[in-house]
Amino acid sequence: MNIYSDKPKCHCGVFGIFDNDAAAINTYYGLLALQHRGQEASGIVTKDINKNGNSVFNVHKGEGLVAEVFSNPKIIKEVLTGRAAIGHNRYSTTGSSNSKKNTQPFVVNYRLGNLAVAHNGNLTNAKELREELVNEGAIFQTTSDTEVILHLIARSKLNNQVDQIKEALSKIEGAYCLTILTDDKLIAARDPYGFRPLSIGKVNGSFLIASETCAFDIISANFIREVQPGEIVVIDKDVTDESKIKSFRIQGKSYPKKNCIFEYIYFSRPDSFIFGHNVDKMRRRLGKILARKYPVRDKDGEKVIVISVPDSSNTIALGYQTELEKEGINSKLEIGLIRSHYIGRTFIQPGQANREIGVRIKFNIVKGVIEGRTVVVVDDSIVRGTTSRQLVNLIKEAKPKEIHLRISSAQITHPCYYGMDFPSKEELIAYQMNGDIAAIEKYLGVDSLRYLTVDEMLEAVSEAGVNNFCVACFSGDYPTNVDTGFKKDIYEL
Repeated sequence: MNIYSDKPKCHCGVFGIFDNDAAAINTYYGLLALQHRGQEASGIVTKDINKNGNSVFNVHKGEGLVAEVFSNPKIIKEVLTGRAAIGHNRYSTTGSSNSKKNTQPFVVNYRLGNLAVAHNGNLTNAKELREELVNEGAIFQTTSDTEVILHLIARSKLNNQVDQIKEALSKIEGAYCLTILTDDKLIAARDPYGFRPLSIGKVNGSFLIASETCAFDIISANFIREVQPGEIVVIDKDVTDESKIKSFRIQGKSYPKKNCIFEYIYFSRPDSFIFGHNVDKMRRRLGKILARKYPVRDKDGEKVIVISVPDSSNTIALGYQTELEKEGINSKLEIGLIRSHYIGRTFIQPGQANREIGVRIKFNIVKGVIEGRTVVVVDDSIVRGTTSRQLVNLIKEAKPKEIHLRISSAQITHPCYYGMDFPSKEELIAYQMNGDIAAIEKYLGVDSLRYLTVDEMLEAVSEAGVNNFCVACFSGDYPTNVDTGFKKDIYEL
């Protein structure tokens, strides 16, 4: 376990581009912008035409960050040739994170040609589907649920790839955003609940697909629209403008929209546009509601110092401090914690004597900002509580007057089955303490602790529709049928 990281792990990031003479390099840059969604592995598949006029798929993938996997310039220039590509950043949800075979995109050649798939999300019926496929003779090469999708497509008796994909997606349940590359098409699909974000962009006449719009910005592409929940988008040589993008519905009944609220709270970058709104705007509103409901005043009437736990909480802290001022509370937003961005994938051995070195590697305090002050530490979430406790101990070294912790989400009490990797509920501090805030305060060593409630979270994002969000990790109310006995490592190699 990476002990300095106590945040929920991101799902994955996907990117696709069609008919572009710089397909590979644009995909590389897109994956760089989506690095926050997965840091375990990265991969790119391109489609080219060989000297015989046949379609060929080129693949390069490996473990590590994007810049590590593609550090050799020859990979982009000489290996990943072609005018269409898909890419993937991986954080494992289902499937072993230690298996190189699970690194996406996956590529197969079957009776209708080549097919490559990159997947962001988690299938809730993968176990049952996998068992059915194995009983029918399917041979699996990986432990990832994404391979289930490939088998369903390849085993379809239909004679059109789009129809095969529609049929396959009608059988799967849970959260998924897909980019699929065929010999002549780029295809994107989003599950009927719309758990994860997925968008369409355009650059120099070429169409793009990405998990977040920040991947468009890095290559100066324009955002066109979001892929709708339950929609399959098909881009081929006939799509010369956005009005000609082919759109199909996934077979089956319609479903209520259930966007993952954690995308606004933590996962997505603040400069992205998802679920119809800017992430930055939603995070500021979370901070404002947090300040309105749970303000902090200095007991001596002095200025309150507001600091964020960088980087995901920065804009939340901005909203919090702005609202304190509106409430007539003398306060100032300060940089009290400095985060190192150069630690890469440093691994701290669990048996190391001084476990708190993990937090010191990642953060350092600005003592002059904190000393003798009433400090409000604004963070987005608490999972196990171990890192929060270590961080509080670090801040105490600067001798503040008081430390108050404000969290812009509700207490996390249940696991997620839709691609967000929380530990088991027994490891969640809110579950361990039975939701007793006083007990959690004592464990963390803070003068006060306040979370937003589920209703307060939804109030903050109400512009996007209070009924349009999945809050299952806070409430235990899952939008779909889930196998609560399912373990992520059930198929691990």
